[in-house]
Amino acid sequence: MSVFIDKAKIKILSGRGGNGAVAWRREKYVDKGGPAGGDGGRGGDVYFVADADMTTLMDFQYQSIFKAENGENGRPKSQHGKGGKDLYIKVPLGTVVKDPENDKIIADLTEPESTVLVAKGGRGGRGNARFATAQKRAPQFCEPGEPGIERELELELKLIADVGLLGMPNAGKSTLISVISSAKPKIADYPFTTLVPHLGVVKKPSGDGFVVADIPGLIEGASEGIGLGHEFLRHVERCRFLIHVVDISQENPVENYQKINNELKKHSERLGGLYQIIALNKIDTVSEELRQEYFEEFKKFSGDVFLISAATKENIKPFMDFVMQKVDEIPKPEFKIDIDEDFAAFDNDDSSYSVYKVDKNTFVVEGGKLIRLANVTDTRNLDQLYRFQNILAAMNVYEALKQSGIKDGDVVKIGHIQFDYYD
Repeated sequence: MSVFIDKAKIKILSGRGGNGAVAWRREKYVDKGGPAGGDGGRGGDVYFVADADMTTLMDFQYQSIFKAENGENGRPKSQHGKGGKDLYIKVPLGTVVKDPENDKIIADLTEPESTVLVAKGGRGGRGNARFATAQKRAPQFCEPGEPGIERELELELKLIADVGLLGMPNAGKSTLISVISSAKPKIADYPFTTLVPHLGVVKKPSGDGFVVADIPGLIEGASEGIGLGHEFLRHVERCRFLIHVVDISQENPVENYQKINNELKKHSERLGGLYQIIALNKIDTVSEELRQEYFEEFKKFSGDVFLISAATKENIKPFMDFVMQKVDEIPKPEFKIDIDEDFAAFDNDDSSYSVYKVDKNTFVVEGGKLIRLANVTDTRNLDQLYRFQNILAAMNVYEALKQSGIKDGDVVKIGHIQFDYYD
C-alpha cells in the first residue's frame, strides 16, 4: 500500500565556522617575519527548496536530522580555511515550514525552485594576522569560529492542485480521476479505497494542463477527526474550485452532499464558500426518470450540475470541456500568510553562560562562546591568557562568580583551562 506523509518534524544544523590560526612567517628572506595565521572558513547554510517532482514528505520519515558542512580551520601562511558546503533540502510544492515552539510560519513554498534560508552557518574566526597593528606587531591570539544554528522545524504539506475532487467514500472519485488524467489510483467496491490523496494531470487541447487532486472520502464529523478526511481537508484549501462527486445510486445522495458541505464549512470559511461543480455519478446504474429527478433536485444547490458515469465514460467529454473552461476563468487563489521574519535563522549568538559550584572550592563556567574561546587559547602563551581574561571581564564572568560565592584561592574551570581565582 502506498503511504502518503503530509507532516514531519525534523532537526537542522548549520555548519560551524572554522577557528582562526596562530602562525608566523618563517621564510629566511623575510625580515623579522610576522603573523601569518589565516581565517577559518564559514559554516554551511541550510536552505529549503521547493521541488515540483516531489509529492510527499515521505523522505523525512527515514531521515530527520540534516547538517550542513563545518568550515575548515585557518592555516599558516595566511591561508584561509575552506568554507563549508551549503545544504539544500528538497521539499514538495505547497510545503509550509513552521517553528513548533511558537507555531509561527517561517516559509510557504508554493513556487517551483523557491528557496528559503532557515539556518545561517557560523562565521569563521579571524587568524592572528588580522589582529596585527603598528603598536602590536606580533599578536599571539586568534578568534574561534561561530557555532552553527540548531533548530527543530515542522513541515506541513498542502497539495498544489487546481481542482479538488470531493465526495463520500466510494462515490467514484478514483475512477473519475483515472479516466480524465494519467493517475492510476487503487479502485475497489468498498468504502475508503483511497487512503491517500492522488494527483492527476489533465491535458488540455491547447497542450498545457492542470492538476486535479482526488481527496480521500469524507464522512460526517470529518472536521472533528472522524474517519479519514479530516487529515486531508488542508489539501483542498489551495484549489481554484471543487468538483463534488455524488453517487446517485446511494439511498440519500442529497443528504450525503449536504453532509460533505457542512464539513467544509466547519473546516474553514473559505472552503465552505468555494465554487463547486456537481457531478452526479453512476448514472448507468439508475433509471432515466431518477436521473432527471436528481438533476432537478441538485439544480437548487448549483447551476452547474452534470450527469456522468465515470465507469462507462458517458457525458465525460462535455463535463470536462466545462471544467477546462472554468480552470481558465477562475484564477489561482492568492494566500496572504503572515510569514515570520525568522531572526532565528541568523541568530548565532551563544554568549550566554552558566556558573556551577561543583564542590567546596571548585566552580565551573559553561557557555558555547566561552568554551570556543578556551579551545583556541594556549595556556602556555601569556598574550593569549591575558586576552582570554579580558574577554571574561568584558562578559561579566567574574561578577557572576562573585554572586555565586567564590572566594580567593578557589578553582575556576572553563573548558580545558583551569586557574585559581583572586579578586
